[in-house]
Amino acid sequence: MKFLVTQDTSVLVQDRLNLLLTNGWQGMVLVFLAMWLFFAFRLSFWVAMGLPVAFLGAMFFLPSLDLTINMMTMVGLLLALGLLMDDAIVVAENVATHRAAGKTAHRAALDGVVEVLPGVIASFLTTVCVLGPLAFIAGDIGKVLRVVPIILILVLTVSLAEALLILPAHLAHSMHTYDPSAAGPIRRRVDTAIDWAREWGIGRPADFLQRWRYLAVGVVLGVLLLSLGLIAGGVVKFQPFPSLDGDVIEARILLPQGTPLARTEQVVAQVREALARVNERFAPQPGGQPLVQQSFVQFNLNADALESGPHVATITVDLLNAEQRNVRIDDIVAAWREETGVVPDVLSLAYLEPTLGPSGRAIEIRFRGEDLAELKAAATRTRAWLDQCVGTRNTDDDLRPGKPELRVRARPGALGLQIDASAMARQLRATYQGQKAAEIQAGSESMEIEVVAAPAGRDSLGDLDQFMFTLPDGAQVPLEAVASVEQARGWARIARVDGERTVTLRGDVDERLTNTGELLTSLRRDLLPQLRQAYPGVRIDFEGEVSEGAQTQRSMLGALAVGVVGIFVILSFQFRSYIEPLIVMIAIPFALVGVIWGHLILGVDLSLPSMLGFVSLAGVTVNDSLLLVMFIKERRAAGVEAQTAASQASRQRFRAVMITSLTTMAGLMPLLAEKSLQAQVLIPIAISIVFGLLASTLLVLLVLPCLYTVLNDFGLTARHTAPE
Repeated sequence: MKFLVTQDTSVLVQDRLNLLLTNGWQGMVLVFLAMWLFFAFRLSFWVAMGLPVAFLGAMFFLPSLDLTINMMTMVGLLLALGLLMDDAIVVAENVATHRAAGKTAHRAALDGVVEVLPGVIASFLTTVCVLGPLAFIAGDIGKVLRVVPIILILVLTVSLAEALLILPAHLAHSMHTYDPSAAGPIRRRVDTAIDWAREWGIGRPADFLQRWRYLAVGVVLGVLLLSLGLIAGGVVKFQPFPSLDGDVIEARILLPQGTPLARTEQVVAQVREALARVNERFAPQPGGQPLVQQSFVQFNLNADALESGPHVATITVDLLNAEQRNVRIDDIVAAWREETGVVPDVLSLAYLEPTLGPSGRAIEIRFRGEDLAELKAAATRTRAWLDQCVGTRNTDDDLRPGKPELRVRARPGALGLQIDASAMARQLRATYQGQKAAEIQAGSESMEIEVVAAPAGRDSLGDLDQFMFTLPDGAQVPLEAVASVEQARGWARIARVDGERTVTLRGDVDERLTNTGELLTSLRRDLLPQLRQAYPGVRIDFEGEVSEGAQTQRSMLGALAVGVVGIFVILSFQFRSYIEPLIVMIAIPFALVGVIWGHLILGVDLSLPSMLGFVSLAGVTVNDSLLLVMFIKERRAAGVEAQTAASQASRQRFRAVMITSLTTMAGLMPLLAEKSLQAQVLIPIAISIVFGLLASTLLVLLVLPCLYTVLNDFGLTARHTAPE
């Protein structure tokens, strides 16, 4: 005897956690190197030491929130690599500036923290305004994604406390012997390169755009509209949730009700022989291992059919680990279907992964009405339309014929003999299924006496021809004299939703060949009007991936709207203006440009994880533009002209903006470059943040000053002293 572990999903979970751990330490190294470009080694070291403190502090609160260490919590920690550095970087930079001005280490630490305290708190609040509503996004997909903003809020909260209370003490201790003027040759070269990039990469282009500011603002608005047009035109496609390659596939077999077990076993044998040929086709796998690790059959089980009996069976196959095999699961399924061929008497033979993920089936169309014949006809017509489309598979509806049956109908005039359909049904049931005749007591036990026809009188359909009904007066009459008998099939199962009859059509889509959203849009446009005209009593709803994706998408956009309003309120109090907060918030659509073009360049569909990355990014981009606008307001308060102040802002805030942006992007670069199949759900988040922040940073440094000057030309900017 030996024990075999089957459907071991722990291997898949372990692979994904290892993937995140690897990307995590690689990102941490890149974050440190990005900071080292702008800071001395000792400053970079103490800022980077805030990372493990923030991570461990966040993990301390996980049990209180009923969260565990899983794939999504790890994703939240990975995203926090770059995001949580902003506060510490601002504090460290300002402390270093005060130390360079000649202050003692302790005085520089105290003055540096106090000076940036309002800005750091405002920056934290704007980020929480965006992330907070995301913790309440709806839908099954939302339940998976909402973990990420919760983790980010925890990490950012602990990081804020560390940056304001612990980091200054470390900086004060480490800068006793720190001499900012005693830079080594490498530091001098790096600083020279940064100064050159600030002047020629940002400063001079910003001066040029200031002279053509109306054109610059117009071009950027045109690019934003063009980017949105890429989505509306279908150039950049949308997919609610990226698919992941698993290690288990199933073949779910459904034959007509009444099929004997022997026939089901023959079909199972045919499918398993095809699986063996698939295993040979894709051999050898890395390390000489077989593609099919093991397989087993479960009769009387089919999760799609919602039926049990000898006519259903499921073949479960454990494959070689997704990170080890050299073939995609979609290719394996296609080869298995091809090798099996057509099985004539099978109602449904679906090849699929047993776990569907939070988004459900790609195709799930529900037909509602009272007439089952109309519902079935509409579902059949829709299925035929879908089967003609490239990339669709496993289409099937849940209204199927049941077992063969005999239907007995009373003839007109039967009531004249004082027998009705109810009496006929009682007598037939008593003959073929038995009827309780009496109950006797035998000692302490009670026994029922049941009367039923002898087996010889009810073991063939011919016996029914000889059946006699007994009339109330005791006379007997042949069945054929008072009733008609016809052979037919009923329905195996009639589904109802909210008390209404429904037929649900389900199917899968190969995302490499077609996009689910485009497919269903075509169905709505080309087929749905015809169905409504042909079957007016049928109502059609779209469920599954489409419904879940739409629900979460609406919830996420609502969360973004709430976050934007919160940011506007905070900035309005800080600026004492209702116009200047809009200048700061223009960075959000700037980031959207990068998100869309990043997905287009890398050939990745937009998805709900992409939207989560973009919405999470909103707080960071606002913080970058906030630094710039506050500097412009300070220079304006000192009497500098708006155009001059705007040009100076791009140069003076270059270092601060680039540090925060580069550390955030550096933390996610390993994930962005990841080729693992298990990273497909995470890469859209990284694309949104990296490309969104890249576009936002450039546009904030170059175009936002132009927008400020344009509004100043119309007298829409405040001219009083900047708020403290």
